Amino acid sequence: MTLSFWRYAHLALALFSSIFLFLATVTGIILAVDAVQEKTLPYKTENFNEITLGETLPILKKAYPEITELSVDYNQFVTLQAIDQHGNDVNAYVDPKTGKALGTPVKKSEFIQWVTSFHRSLFLHEAGRFFVGIISFCLLLISLSGFVLVLKRQRGIRNFFSKVIKEYFAQYYHVVLGRLALIPILIIALTGTYLSLERFNFFMGEEKAKPLKTEFSEKDKTASIFKTTLLSDVKKIEFPFTDDPEEYYVIELKDREIEVNQVSGAVISEKLSPVTKQFAALSLDLHTGRINGVWAVILAIACINILFFIYSGFAITLKRRSSRIKNKFTAHESAFILLVGSENGSSFRFANAILKQLTDQGYKAFITELNRFSAYPKAEHIIVFTSTHGLGDAPSNAKKFKAVLEKQNQDQKINFSVVGFGSKAYPDFCQFAIEIDQLLANQNWADRYLDLQTVNDKSAVEFVNWIKLWSAKTGIPLATTPSLYNHVPKGLQKLMVLDKTPISDTEHTFILTLRANSRAKFVSGDLLAIYPANDSRERLYSIGNHSGNIQLVVKLHENGLGSGFLNNLEPGNTIKARILKNPTFHLPKKAPKVALISNGTGIAPFLGMIEQNKAKKEIHLYSGFRMVTPTLLAYKKFAKVMIQKQHLDRFHVALSREGANIYVIDLIQKDASFFMNLLKEGGVIMICGSLAMQKDVEAVLNGLCLENGIKSLSEYKENGQLLTDCY
Repeated sequence: MTLSFWRYAHLALALFSSIFLFLATVTGIILAVDAVQEKTLPYKTENFNEITLGETLPILKKAYPEITELSVDYNQFVTLQAIDQHGNDVNAYVDPKTGKALGTPVKKSEFIQWVTSFHRSLFLHEAGRFFVGIISFCLLLISLSGFVLVLKRQRGIRNFFSKVIKEYFAQYYHVVLGRLALIPILIIALTGTYLSLERFNFFMGEEKAKPLKTEFSEKDKTASIFKTTLLSDVKKIEFPFTDDPEEYYVIELKDREIEVNQVSGAVISEKLSPVTKQFAALSLDLHTGRINGVWAVILAIACINILFFIYSGFAITLKRRSSRIKNKFTAHESAFILLVGSENGSSFRFANAILKQLTDQGYKAFITELNRFSAYPKAEHIIVFTSTHGLGDAPSNAKKFKAVLEKQNQDQKINFSVVGFGSKAYPDFCQFAIEIDQLLANQNWADRYLDLQTVNDKSAVEFVNWIKLWSAKTGIPLATTPSLYNHVPKGLQKLMVLDKTPISDTEHTFILTLRANSRAKFVSGDLLAIYPANDSRERLYSIGNHSGNIQLVVKLHENGLGSGFLNNLEPGNTIKARILKNPTFHLPKKAPKVALISNGTGIAPFLGMIEQNKAKKEIHLYSGFRMVTPTLLAYKKFAKVMIQKQHLDRFHVALSREGANIYVIDLIQKDASFFMNLLKEGGVIMICGSLAMQKDVEAVLNGLCLENGIKSLSEYKENGQLLTDCY
């Protein structure tokens, strides 16, 4: 089935059930908290699951001359109804090991009773219970359709938990939290649906308890069921009224009811509980979390996630609607056709800006999705604006374009231009735009007007570069001010500059230390995203965790947007940025040894990893620099301290402009046996710095692997033994 079917089904179900789902979720959170609170009451006996009836019944009968009933609730609190030695009626929680009364059973508060009733039936009695069942079923369908959407987004179950591209807050956490909360929410929905069906006798036949005709041997008759039955398996025991052997114990277990001879302990009769009743009890346990405090907490968190999904789902929908198509002219009368492929509406923002400028200048222009491509009898220009979804795939509103393109032929020659949107942080940068550009080039009616242009991370500057080329060739003036197309990111956090090392004629690299707020969580190897020009242009830096602060190592580039901005900061200044989790480049916990390879600017996360190496894992640091500088001396001093603390084994330095004039790859070749043994023994190599350095290092390592007859470097990379974070 198509992605759009699942997306519309997911949205329709959410729209239908959102209000009632919100009410059910809020009350569910309250009931889950109440279930957790019940677990804190001091009425449960230690080692309860090991107590047998043979151990506790004699103790209770000795303490209470007359016992009517004993019951065990879902909290494993034992309640006794009896008469004590003073002739007083007793209805209390008791310790089954001593018979001591622990407290008096108290009814739920009126508030909890009110919440429970509302949660079950919305105060509409049977009609309300039926409607709540419908809402539970809707939640089940929402969960399943959401699961399918994530599968399609991640390209299969094998990539289900792989990295999610963060486009904006609501989209990112809707997917990430949805994956984590899927199982608990499915259980909530499935059990809620089952309980509603069971309530209305959906499982017809009214299955009754079935008596078992069992012939007992002499051994069975003399064997006492009390010695083998655990108190934790009991729901209720009705005691005999007298000592008459014809009066039996009636013991209700979780899956059956038995009558037991009070003298011999032999089972007189046995009736199995209906399977539907057992399923209903299990569903109630799972749905309420009443049997386990940890599960109740998980249910509460899942319910909180449902509330977030309601918010984020509608936020995603509104964002998409904000980019909906608004045409002044029809497709058949327009000379300019703008085709858009966009998963979350970002590409539409740029395309709509062009559409407005064309129509304001009197040109007839039409915008539509790539899936809606058709014949355009008066078209002179086709402009494609498309993003790439997932791992090089088409966005949902462009999946049909290839098939539609084959069926539609244009009667006249039409100029085409393609603008691709993507992120260079991912290997399939603008892959779908590349495919569209090639497809159009192969059409006999299409003439390439401009070469494919790409836009990284929604950069308004790069988009304006295309506008300048297109305007110059067509003679149609379009705005070339980047701020008109900018989309400033939201939700940035403030970071204070604590320290910055100076630069000089020989030292072009500086260390910047920033303090984040106390709630910020980050690990060495995560990324810091900054926006130097307060626009959509994003710059990423690998960070180290230095004594709880963020540490960057930055090389100042001439006219560098990010490095120039950071170099102009002074202690006490604040900047706005966001911390991006980068779990694929954290110090591996299970690797026996690790080799860290960097050039000057890639060393920052490694310094943090070494400092945080409390487990004293074997770590070797290989770094390349141009010459000895105060910064390098500081690194050596740091390394000496870390070696003394056994956080680091050795610090290997390569100087390309001093001494022997060697590079990091020379150090690797020198220590070839160390690297080969490291890979064979399951160790990990981590590389951080420039892409050029990464390519050189990988080439050397791959050559060494081939020379030594071990697996290829690509196999070690797939196995997670080669981790890279280079730009």
